[in-house]
Amino acid sequence: MNTELPVTPGELLDVDTATERSGFRLHRFEAYNWGTFHQRVWHLDLRGDNGLLTGDIGSGKSTLVDGLVTLLVPPQKLAYNKAAGAESRERTLRSYVLGQYKSERGEGGHGARPIFLRDGTSYSVLLGHFYNEGYAQHVTLAQVLWMREAENQPMRLYVVADGRLSIAEHFSGFGADLGALKKRLKGLTREVHDTFPPYQAAFRRRFGIGNEQALELFHQTVSMKSVGNLTDFVRQHMLQPLNAEKRLEALIAHFDDLHRAHEAVLKAKRQVSQLEPLVRDCERHGVLEAELRALRGSREALRPWFSEQKARLVETQLVEVKAERERARLEGERLTEARAQQGMERDRLKQAIAANGGERIEAVKASIAQRQREKEERTQKAERYARMAQAVGFPADVDAERFLANVRELPRLRQTAEHELSHTQNALTDSGVELRDLKSRQQELTAELESLLRRRSNIPHRMLELRERLCTDLGLPVEALPFVGELLQVREEERDWEGAVERVLHAFGLSLLVADAHYPQVAQWVERTHLGGRLVYYRVHEESAARAPTLHPQSLVRKLAIKPDSDMFRWLEAELARRFNYVCCDTLEQFRREHQALSRAGQTKGRGERHEKDDRHRLDDRSQWVLGWTNEQ
Repeated sequence: MNTELPVTPGELLDVDTATERSGFRLHRFEAYNWGTFHQRVWHLDLRGDNGLLTGDIGSGKSTLVDGLVTLLVPPQKLAYNKAAGAESRERTLRSYVLGQYKSERGEGGHGARPIFLRDGTSYSVLLGHFYNEGYAQHVTLAQVLWMREAENQPMRLYVVADGRLSIAEHFSGFGADLGALKKRLKGLTREVHDTFPPYQAAFRRRFGIGNEQALELFHQTVSMKSVGNLTDFVRQHMLQPLNAEKRLEALIAHFDDLHRAHEAVLKAKRQVSQLEPLVRDCERHGVLEAELRALRGSREALRPWFSEQKARLVETQLVEVKAERERARLEGERLTEARAQQGMERDRLKQAIAANGGERIEAVKASIAQRQREKEERTQKAERYARMAQAVGFPADVDAERFLANVRELPRLRQTAEHELSHTQNALTDSGVELRDLKSRQQELTAELESLLRRRSNIPHRMLELRERLCTDLGLPVEALPFVGELLQVREEERDWEGAVERVLHAFGLSLLVADAHYPQVAQWVERTHLGGRLVYYRVHEESAARAPTLHPQSLVRKLAIKPDSDMFRWLEAELARRFNYVCCDTLEQFRREHQALSRAGQTKGRGERHEKDDRHRLDDRSQWVLGWTNEQ
C-alpha cells in the first residue's frame, strides 16, 4: 500500500501548486502470464511520460497494448489485435490467458488446433499504476483472470486500490488458491468486484471520467490504423449525438397535448351551459321525490290498521274451528265403535262359511294359483326354446313331431359346434403365440430406441452392452475398443448408395477393433466368457499397414469417410481397400463386366463369380444400418 501522507484540503486548494503534471498518468504497467509473457512479471515504466513501444513483428507489442485496453474497456467492446490491423477475431481473452503461441494440424489434416503455454491451472494478472503528480494521488487498477473447467471463457476479479500495488508483492505466493488471493486483496482495498460495471464506476469516479464515451474514444484511438476523414472521426467518437428529430417529435406531441387540453376546456364549458336546464329539472325532481316519499309513508301506515282488523276476524274464526274439531272428535269415537262391531260380525260369518264347505273353495283357489304358475313357467320355457331354435336355424313355432325331429338333429349340430370351437381355440392359441412374439419384438425395439436416444452410435444395443461388459471386466475405456461401424460413414455426396453400402459392410461394421496392447486380455476374456451371442473382433497391429491395392475410380471404398482422429485410421483404410474394393455399377451391363461389383439394388459379385443378394430387410431400412459417427438421422 502507499505509505505517503494524505493530501490536506489546504494543499488541494493551493493555487501556487504547479498544474502542468496534474491529472492521472500511467506510471507503470505490469503483466503476469499474459499471452506469451510467461512465468514472470513483465513491466513498462512510463513514469507518467509518453512512451514508444517498438519491436519486431511477433515480439508482443499488440499483446501489451491489448492488456492495457483490457484494464479500461468493457469486455463486450473488446476487439484484440486491432492495432496490428487484424480483420478477424484471431485473438481472444481465452487465448491470452492460456498463452496460445501457435496452431498445428492434426494427423488427418482436417483443421488446426491451438497450442498453449499454460494448462489452465494458473492465473494471469494485469496491473496498471496511475499517479496524479499535481495532488500526489495514487490509483492502481488490476484484473486477475483464470480458467474454470466448466467455462469456455476466463473468470475475472476486478481490483481498484487508492495506493501503489505490484504483482510481485501483492498478487504472488498463492499457488492456485484464488480464494486466499481474494481474501488478501479485500484486506488491502474495499474495491474488489466480480463484475466490470462497479469496477468501471470506481475508477471513473477517481479519474474524473464523467462520460463512458471517453473510454470508447480511447479504444478507437488505440485500435486506429488510419483516419480517413477527421471530421467524421470527431463526430462519431468525440461529440455527443444530438437527436433533433426526437426533440421535434416531442415538441409536436406536447403542442398536440396542449391543443387537445384547450379543446377539452371549451367542450367542458359548452357542456356546463347545456346542463343548467338539467340541474333545474333535478331540483324539481327532488321536490316531487319528497312529496312521493310522504305519500308512500301514509300508504305504509295503512298496513298495521288492516292487520289489526284481520286479527279480530281470525280470532272469531279460531273459536268456530275449535267447536268444529270437538264435533269431529265425537263423530270419530262413534265410527270407531261401529267398526269394531262390524269386525266381530265378519269373524262370525267366516266361521259359518267354513262350517258349510268353505275349505273346498280355498283348495280350488290354491289349485288355480298353482296352474297359473306352471303356465307362466312353460311360457317362459317356450320363449327360451324359440330363441334358441332361431339361433341354430330351426323354426320357432313347431308341433310335437317337428320338435322331436329337432331333438334328433341336435347331436350333429353339437358335434359341428365342438369342431368349430376346437378350431377357434387353436386359432386363438396361435394368435396368442404371435401376440407374445410381437410384444417381445416391441420390447426389443423400445429398448433399442431408448438406447439410441442415450448414445450417438448406430451399433445395436445388444452389441454395445456386450462391449460395455467386456470393458468393465477388463477396466478399459469404451473408446479403446471401437466398432468398425463407429469409425465409418457414407460421404454426404454418396447418400444414394448408402443402403447398398450398409448391406455390404453390415457384418464388418459390427466387428470390434482391438489394439495390440489389449489383445491378450480381450482374447482371454472371450475365451472364458459365455457371450450369449456372436462377436467378431480384429487384432490391429501397431506396425504400419501393408500397402493398399489400387482403388477403382468407382470403388465402394471411395464412398466412405473414416473418422480422422481414430488410432485405427491406417489399418482400417488398408483393410477396406483389400476386402471391399467393389466397383459401384450404375447399370447392369457394367455389373456383368466387372470382376468385383456392387449394384444399387444391393447385389454383389465377388471373386470366383460368386453372386449374392440379401433381401431379408429392405434396402432403406435404417433400423438395420450400423455405419455413422452419430445416429441423428
